[in-house]
Amino acid sequence: MADRYRQFTRTPIGKFLVPRLGLPNPPSLRRYQRGQPPLEGPALVGAAPEGRLEKTVAAQLDGAGIDVLTVSSASSAQADVRYGALVFDATGIIDPGELRELHRFFHPVVKAIGSGGRVVVLGSPPEAVEGRERIAQRALEGFVRSLGKELKRGATAQLVYVAHGAENATESTMRFLLSAKSAFVDGQVIRIGAEGATSAQAPDSWDHPLAGKVALVTGASRGIGAAIADVLARDGAHVVALDIPAQGAELSTVANEIGGSALQLDITKDDAPSRLAGHLGQRHGGVDIVVHNAGITRDKTLGNLTASGWDAVLNVNLSAQLAVNDLLIGDKVLRDGGRIIGVSSIAGIAGNLGQTNYATSKAGVIGMVNEAARRLAGYPATINAVAPGFIETKMTAAVPVVIREVGRRLSSLAQGGLPIDVAETISWYANPASSAVNGNVVRVCGQAFLGA
Repeated sequence: MADRYRQFTRTPIGKFLVPRLGLPNPPSLRRYQRGQPPLEGPALVGAAPEGRLEKTVAAQLDGAGIDVLTVSSASSAQADVRYGALVFDATGIIDPGELRELHRFFHPVVKAIGSGGRVVVLGSPPEAVEGRERIAQRALEGFVRSLGKELKRGATAQLVYVAHGAENATESTMRFLLSAKSAFVDGQVIRIGAEGATSAQAPDSWDHPLAGKVALVTGASRGIGAAIADVLARDGAHVVALDIPAQGAELSTVANEIGGSALQLDITKDDAPSRLAGHLGQRHGGVDIVVHNAGITRDKTLGNLTASGWDAVLNVNLSAQLAVNDLLIGDKVLRDGGRIIGVSSIAGIAGNLGQTNYATSKAGVIGMVNEAARRLAGYPATINAVAPGFIETKMTAAVPVVIREVGRRLSSLAQGGLPIDVAETISWYANPASSAVNGNVVRVCGQAFLGA
């Protein structure tokens, strides 16, 4: 559905009234198109003294075709430079007094970040360090989330905690966060662990990182599921698109358009996990990527919600996923190096009126990630989730207009996201170079103010 307010802000009268009345002014977001430059402007890279990531990350960005500047080289650059990204290695900050290094680096240059620019701060996981260093590293989260709210023109800010031993496993994450693929990801905290770091190998082609992989996408016949299937296929995977038989015609259309295969199956049936495992094992020799996207809503306030309405949502959105995971893992249908990716929701973080069943199920998806991450690291495999905010779909188009407009505007980017924004984040998780990205729940919400 068209965002008519956003269209209004681009008319002559809108351009005149919006800033004068202090109204939300949704920026144009730069989304990925093959062949575009990785950044519109150079990346300025700096570090606190004794930072352990600056040189590694600078080399990775250079290898990605990004023009990399250091603080010393930038001082002699033209005063009117517009930076495509600002990247700061804060791992050397071991005392709260040293947090001044953030101001020292960002203050002179933050106003020079260009439209759609990217800010990434790199730190050490607070839970992995002790004493005053833990305090200082935890403080980075407040800085990044606040900076994300200050940036304009579609620029975003993220914090990436990198464990000791995972220094060389950051490339897929840095490429994603600095690229146009992360357009609607803002104000997020991402953790890269030491487990899986040694197997984080760059793909043969960064344009087709999933070549040779088999991906399962549930709920793939439309909306976010169809976008996920499309992006994973674009990145080289053979996609098995799954949905209920009632969606068979739309499902076949999606599968045909992406060169994948369709599987009609109700995942809540008792025999669904075994039928699915058999299909994936016999037809494809296993599966590399499992995306649990299938989900339903049955919205009513708790006092008006029937037991069947509760059970239906919990069965589709959570219980079926657990049953599928147990069988795919137990029978080794999920290949070594596999990826399990859940689709949670901001409702699972912040709750939502009339959605006790839905929010419970989506919080359960986060629990699924928390519970399985360490166990799957030894498989070896990873499990992560996305938590979409307001995404422009047929479902959100049916929301009452006032609620819909509020949902669109209550974020740093002041607009709804698109299904492809969720899909791009999932493809980053699926990348073979993301083997050290495990146990994360990243919100694709434009830094929504609810649940922040």
